[in-house]
Amino acid sequence: MGSVADGYEPRIRGLLAEFPSMPATVIAERIGWTHSSSVLRAKVAQLRPLYAPADPADRTVYVAGEIVQCDLWFPGKVIPVDVDPASKTPGWVGGRPAVDLPVLTMVAAFSGFIMAALLPTRKTGDLIAGMWQLLSGLGGVPKMLVWDNESGIGQHHRLTLGARSFAGTLGTRIYQTAARDPEAKGIVERANGFLETSFMPGREFDSPGDYNTQLEAWLPRANARLLRRTGEQPGHRVAADVAAMGALPPMTPSIGTTVRVRLGRDYYVRISGNDYSVDPSVIGRFVDVHASLDTVRITCAEALVGIHQRCWSSHQTITDPAHVATAAGLRTAFKARPTAMRGATMQQATGVGAAVAVRALSDYDDLFALTPTVTDAAAVAARAPLEIVR
Repeated sequence: MGSVADGYEPRIRGLLAEFPSMPATVIAERIGWTHSSSVLRAKVAQLRPLYAPADPADRTVYVAGEIVQCDLWFPGKVIPVDVDPASKTPGWVGGRPAVDLPVLTMVAAFSGFIMAALLPTRKTGDLIAGMWQLLSGLGGVPKMLVWDNESGIGQHHRLTLGARSFAGTLGTRIYQTAARDPEAKGIVERANGFLETSFMPGREFDSPGDYNTQLEAWLPRANARLLRRTGEQPGHRVAADVAAMGALPPMTPSIGTTVRVRLGRDYYVRISGNDYSVDPSVIGRFVDVHASLDTVRITCAEALVGIHQRCWSSHQTITDPAHVATAAGLRTAFKARPTAMRGATMQQATGVGAAVAVRALSDYDDLFALTPTVTDAAAVAARAPLEIVR
């Protein structure tokens, strides 16, 4: 019987020849279409492939040990955290607040082997620590780690200092894909979707540690499934992947977040939005703060002056009671110091009553070749040597 759109076909073809991606709604406006929109859309869909330029995609073949794709995935605000991990103070909303923490997913491209771990932040130090943890568990270093434009790794093909140092220590390369090109790392993108649809439904978590425990127990089952792309189980195929990879470095790379600050009177240091107490006896000195995925260690001249469990929340204050007691003792001693040093002790300490000679002012005139303009007796007497009592 034909279609009412057949009479408009020449005009539709003319528009598509000039503008292959023109939407059907715009075509309807240009040709004065007054009939059902579904009829026109069907006709446009039939004719558009004749004018749209082809964009073929080649089949990618991966070599064993060559590439591991990396990405971050956010499961949502389903993971409760303690407001203060030292005191276990409860928060709100069912006892504790829930936060949306990043999950680092890494997939060996040749075998399809999935590795994943929950991280406290998406900053450089935590991303590097997470990659090292997963690669250590894998037992090998691929020739290339593929990332998108994650700011903690680098942007516009310029890696951060921590990412460059990590890659250099491992003897690998970190490659960042072009912006808005998820197909360049489609394997890890599909793994993220698999985590969302197969791991998350029906699960409840008590803490970030509980999340990682459940994830670690589930991953062997995920890697035991038959992968359609390879026709094998990733858990079996990963042995050939690791065998072709490089060996782990003999020394642990610099991972985590490390900063050096001078400790102020408020004896706290800030890491990732949280404040951690430090032994107040080192106030005024430089301290080195190192935050791993689990702990925060503070040292001064290589001596430990504070250690705390890493807080996965934000805007929290974590205090060691021993530091508070030390601060109270130092404060009491400081207040008592002026009274104790009065009298003879002050005289002995400062030398009160001792005569100190002062250089004549004329010596400075001679030194700087200055000619005095006032020569009266009073001025000359004013430049005479004096003795003062401090």
